[in-house]
Amino acid sequence: MSEEDRKAACVIGWPIAHSRSPLIHNYWIKQHKLNAEYRREAVPPGEIEEFIKNLRAHGYVGANVTVPHKEVALGLSAPDDRAKAVGAANTLYYADDTLRSTNTDVEGFLANLDAATPGWDRGLESAVVLGAGGAARAVVYALITREVQRVYVINRTPERVEAFKKKFGAKVHPAGWDEMTGLLGGAGLLVNTTPLGMTGQPPLEINLRCPASLVVAELVYDPLVTNLMLAAREKGLRNVDGLGMLLHQAVRGFELWFGIKPEVTPELRALVEADLIKHNIEPEKPVPPTAAELAVEKALKRKKKKQKEKQEK
Repeated sequence: MSEEDRKAACVIGWPIAHSRSPLIHNYWIKQHKLNAEYRREAVPPGEIEEFIKNLRAHGYVGANVTVPHKEVALGLSAPDDRAKAVGAANTLYYADDTLRSTNTDVEGFLANLDAATPGWDRGLESAVVLGAGGAARAVVYALITREVQRVYVINRTPERVEAFKKKFGAKVHPAGWDEMTGLLGGAGLLVNTTPLGMTGQPPLEINLRCPASLVVAELVYDPLVTNLMLAAREKGLRNVDGLGMLLHQAVRGFELWFGIKPEVTPELRALVEADLIKHNIEPEKPVPPTAAELAVEKALKRKKKKQKEKQEK
């Protein structure tokens, strides 16, 4: 296999060192014995337009796009209906020499639920979505495609939720956090799209007063088990974690770039789980002291030395 024939894709972001996408896609590349490679590309906001416009010249057949570049990627490509509806593109690919884009969070969310909790949408009339960011847009669009009749979007900023209603129509109902307990009593699905519960973020405080049939979907995957997941499991509720969505949303991009539809296997999940656990248990590298901190430390040492000398006299 020659270097000239090697296909390459990448994930573009700023920062990007945390991304697990290379771990996922290079696993599939190795599994299918492809002459290909998947890399990280750290591209600052000031350089993103040039990079995407010249993606092929940079040696790539396509790319994933993460924060803060998803909206820019949408405007620099020919988006499909999903990307337009969500208002962000997370996957770029070429078709007929045209740079096109899609948003695979939609199918990643649905495929994760389908795989982990089959029949979750059978007779589902009401869902509660926490958050009103880009991930929430993908989730709301996905639920509407599955013909959920009422989607309650809960966010602390009413204006953002009103924007959802204008975008997605009468099936979307804005709601406040104080209404959550009442809404869960009649809901069939709860989805957390907020960063609450993520490593380094405050926990999601929620009272799961709900029917036993409620399905709980978490989009956070670091940590693997959030407070919401623990609460759902303690009540015996069906639930899916954020790692499943991360794995399933990667499938479509791989297929578009390399022509093979990969599978989300237990082995792949175990590989990414191990990486997440390793990341969380490794001690943080000590932060070097600043010049001011060093100066204070030296002054304290001198003071202690003088005090000791006085005591000895």
